[in-house]
Amino acid sequence: MNRLWTTWFDLAADSWRLGVQAQTVVGLRLAKLAVGDAAAAAEAQRMVTEKIMAATEAQTVAAVAILSGKGRLAPKRTLALYGRKVRANHRRLSGRRRKQRSG
Repeated sequence: MNRLWTTWFDLAADSWRLGVQAQTVVGLRLAKLAVGDAAAAAEAQRMVTEKIMAATEAQTVAAVAILSGKGRLAPKRTLALYGRKVRANHRRLSGRRRKQRSG
């Protein structure tokens, strides 16, 4: 299989996976917001703040990749960044904790 095709296929699969994970987080957030209490208001504020910070971080990650001559890695690194953010929100909103690595 052609390497370029594989790279684009992997990027598309990662994008799809991130979209599914993000929709799960949206559902969890909507459930929390629907309660309408102080925790819901805090979640709404946190959501806006996180989105602004994540976008700024993503722009920085992409710019660093491009300026260091590795522009081809910008999409993958940006998706990885958003993936980490989405997974962290999923863990927090669902009450799941990160598995400890045995060493």
